[in-house]
Amino acid sequence: GGESPPWWRSSSAPASWSGALPEVAAAVRWHDTAGAVAWGELALRGTGEARRTGVVLVLVDPRRVSLRLDLPTTDPAAAGGWLGSSRWSIAAAPAQALLALNAGQFTAAGAWGWLVRDGRELQPPQPGPLAPAVVVDATGRLHVVPAARIDSVRRAPGVVLAFQSYPALLQGGRVPAPLQRGGCGVDVAHRDARLAIGTRPDGRILIALTRFEGLGGALDLLPLGLTTPEMAALMGALGCRDAVLLDGGVSGQLLLRDPAGVAHQWPGMRRVPLGLLAESR
Repeated sequence: GGESPPWWRSSSAPASWSGALPEVAAAVRWHDTAGAVAWGELALRGTGEARRTGVVLVLVDPRRVSLRLDLPTTDPAAAGGWLGSSRWSIAAAPAQALLALNAGQFTAAGAWGWLVRDGRELQPPQPGPLAPAVVVDATGRLHVVPAARIDSVRRAPGVVLAFQSYPALLQGGRVPAPLQRGGCGVDVAHRDARLAIGTRPDGRILIALTRFEGLGGALDLLPLGLTTPEMAALMGALGCRDAVLLDGGVSGQLLLRDPAGVAHQWPGMRRVPLGLLAESR
């Protein structure tokens, strides 16, 4: 209605979220809500560089899609292999993909942390108190597994897909303590383009990609936007119980296909080692 109601302030930020915030949920303009992959748009206004922030939201029903990791190559003996390859982008997504986005974090050596593809472990987990794993089990359900539980989940059967990322944004609805105040190992003031994945109580997966709403064109790719605590608040206000950041900045990218087969794309400016795909079952 042309108004901008305030819903979060850093000076009085909640330490936990018990459910979606009605005023935020009501502000999302959803499309294709009957499909396995629904998408929506949300306009946010914050301070400083976040004064014009657009959010692309994707809601995925894991009962109706198959999730898999997309690697530029599946042969570690090939040049660079999956350890050193940073050649993936949404342009590499197959025509049958309903959804494609960059997954996890990476270093100069390639994809970082635990990596399981098609039930086969490609890399072991890496330590980090705020480095959970995104895991898909044999039923197709996605879980954000806290860092402290990764080893036990790793030993159990049924892990079909896994990758690690950081930092955790929500753990059982709670905002991790290092995101609630500065000086605890997480930069809580830095603003950037963000990409996050989370789970809601009904099992559906929520993905959020932020974009600077400039004058269009290349300006929309500027790495400006929300802080990490603000991103945690956004995921909590949209009903997530568990959530983690994925690589954002100039790496953040997303593609989805609507029921008519039309591809909607929000590209990044950098290729990455790893993508996450959703395809019809």
